[in-house]
Amino acid sequence: MILYSPLFSSPIRPRGITSSSPTPRVNSDASDSFCPSGLCSCGRRRLIEAAVATSLFPVFPSTSVASKLQSDDYTATLRKVHPPRPDWYEELYASVLNKGMRTYEDEIAGCKSELFARLKGNAERVLEIGIGTGPNLRYYSADDGVRVFGVDPNRKMERYAQAAAVAAGLPLSNFEFIQAVGEAIPLDDASVDAVVGTLVLCSVKDVDKTLKEIKRVLRPGGLYLFVEHVAAKDGTPLRFIQSVLDPLQQTLADGCHLTRETGTNISRSGFSGVELSMTSLSSASIINPQIYGVASK
Repeated sequence: MILYSPLFSSPIRPRGITSSSPTPRVNSDASDSFCPSGLCSCGRRRLIEAAVATSLFPVFPSTSVASKLQSDDYTATLRKVHPPRPDWYEELYASVLNKGMRTYEDEIAGCKSELFARLKGNAERVLEIGIGTGPNLRYYSADDGVRVFGVDPNRKMERYAQAAAVAAGLPLSNFEFIQAVGEAIPLDDASVDAVVGTLVLCSVKDVDKTLKEIKRVLRPGGLYLFVEHVAAKDGTPLRFIQSVLDPLQQTLADGCHLTRETGTNISRSGFSGVELSMTSLSSASIINPQIYGVASK
């Protein structure tokens, strides 16, 4: 999730394995795009492709969530990564985020629709890290009986996310908000069918540790859907601007980094296959370009 900063009209983010993998391959065939024509207006390039496994493994019982929430290690990590903020600050951030993302969400909607279509019929239990105010909940099909676990370190996001779930037709009995960070996810190994993260790896403390946690909780064959902003190309005016504003962005946006090479982290994190595309959005200002795609465990 991101906010638009009134200071320089740019989106900012409110919070919060490495194993070898093949070097990303650029596919220059414009017809081989991730979003089909008419569904997504984004320009993109396919970097890595692999078949997605479909094996199903048992998921955890609901009681395991509560037991892990009491873990001293989990609590320590949460406090270290996201030190307690004043209630007024957390509430203000959640409120502004809830209202400030509409233009961006409208522009990225085509790409997200195509991404989330990959989950239909393939995911009964979904974990979303950095769920924020729940803008992605409208993409889940309530008819599929999907159960969503939304992780976010800001507890004030919960009521907005619940409202988004209700608006999307997702029963609250099928939605659970968990105060947590991506570096320490309080769910069991191989316990979810899919993990979703949009505009969240920009502000986690440790990108590789978060990706390792995503792989841990995913069942074999599970999917990781992502949309992230990354650093602009070296030598461009936008990259210079990002480098100058990065320290300020981190301060104002609860740790959001403008110059991370998140696509490289994902590609090298040991997933069996990664489909990764790139686009630039007019509503995203300095948090361009953006990458989006699907990784399979």
